[in-house]
Amino acid sequence: MRHPLLRIWLGTFALALLLLPTLGSGGATDASSMARFDRLGHQMMCICGCGQILLECNHVGCPSSDGMRAELRAAVDAGLADKQVYAQFINKYGPTVMAAPVFQGFNILAWIMPAAVLLLGTFAIALLLYSWKNKSGHFGASKPAMAIAAAPSAVSDAMRAQIRRETEQ
Repeated sequence: MRHPLLRIWLGTFALALLLLPTLGSGGATDASSMARFDRLGHQMMCICGCGQILLECNHVGCPSSDGMRAELRAAVDAGLADKQVYAQFINKYGPTVMAAPVFQGFNILAWIMPAAVLLLGTFAIALLLYSWKNKSGHFGASKPAMAIAAAPSAVSDAMRAQIRRETEQ
């Protein structure tokens, strides 16, 4: 009776020793795989037309999101690099599948133009303010305040006296 029980205990212990290394490494791999899936899925758009991030698409009966998520899961499980996953999705669905333009080729303009327009606009406003401040500007405008102050007074003494009388009362 002791002999069969001992064999069961030894078999269970041997099986536990064999499975122990796979339990630890599998959990870490799954966690990093899930984090990578989450990061990549939040950098892509659902192509159904809802305008939502792929992992955020929540409308009922979406014809695209489930298939795209399955493709992403398969690409992550296959160990493809991020650029390979992006290239695969761009080749299949077009560049609009990316939530933000990829920083390469013609898409560099999408990253540079907002900053360039902001700088150009700031420079134009500064130039306009400078020209307004000097009142001579680049447009040949005269200095009206100086012209009025330098003009001889057209108001006669009789008119000044009448103004004083009317305003003192």
